[in-house]
Amino acid sequence: MSLPPFNHDAHSKFTEPPNTSWTFAQKIENTEAGRKWLEGEQQGWKVIDTDREDTARLYPLMISAIVPRPIAFVSSVSTTGVENLAPFSWFNMVTNNPPLVSFCCSSNPRIKDTPTNVRNGLGFTVNIISEPFVENANVAAINAPPEFDEWSISGLTKAPSVHVKAPRVKESAFSMECELFQAIDVIHPVSGQHTTTMILARVKYIHVRNDMLNERGVIDITKYKPVARLGDISYGRLGDVFRLPRSVWDQEKEKIGRVLENREQKEDQ
Repeated sequence: MSLPPFNHDAHSKFTEPPNTSWTFAQKIENTEAGRKWLEGEQQGWKVIDTDREDTARLYPLMISAIVPRPIAFVSSVSTTGVENLAPFSWFNMVTNNPPLVSFCCSSNPRIKDTPTNVRNGLGFTVNIISEPFVENANVAAINAPPEFDEWSISGLTKAPSVHVKAPRVKESAFSMECELFQAIDVIHPVSGQHTTTMILARVKYIHVRNDMLNERGVIDITKYKPVARLGDISYGRLGDVFRLPRSVWDQEKEKIGRVLENREQKEDQ
């Protein structure tokens, strides 16, 4: 399959949200885009019993549907001093108090180096991947034998951490030095097999490039260029961005009351 070249000039920009005229209780079919979306229901639904489905078929389906997924680029070190670098897309923030992130490591076909290393008390770093070095990061997912140092083929640069032994990735604009908060071994309820390990990591130090921060002291997403994992071997980049403020009950309760009252009157007619 022939693909067009990567567009290096593309960048994220802020736009209006999809439906600027949306009001409380408005149905999706009130917009042309909503009506087109609902037309797909005419083809019906496929219902999958996960207890009966082959796990080898569940995997590609779930990773293609649960998207986009941020990627934890984890740098760790073994007790013998061998450094390891690996990306994990089962990753997200857990809480800011205490600051925790989580990522999961599959045990198939074997327990990987990372879940072993993060338990040894030496600490590890979680680095965010951006477009300019996604190929460098992707090669670290190679199914190399245990104790192989993925840094050696990544072309990436080790930067010293201030609290943990594992280096951070210098090319990453946002890196977190972490300690193990909790490791949870996921055991299949039927087979009893240890399939996955969930790592809860306590963030001790954050390294963020100054040029990525806006005037409010948070990441400028138009400069950050983060990448995400999609299905199969696909990655995604950030497209246009829109902002949707959360509704505040004290400000909206009277309007919500009127909307619901009008709906009840129409239903009674």
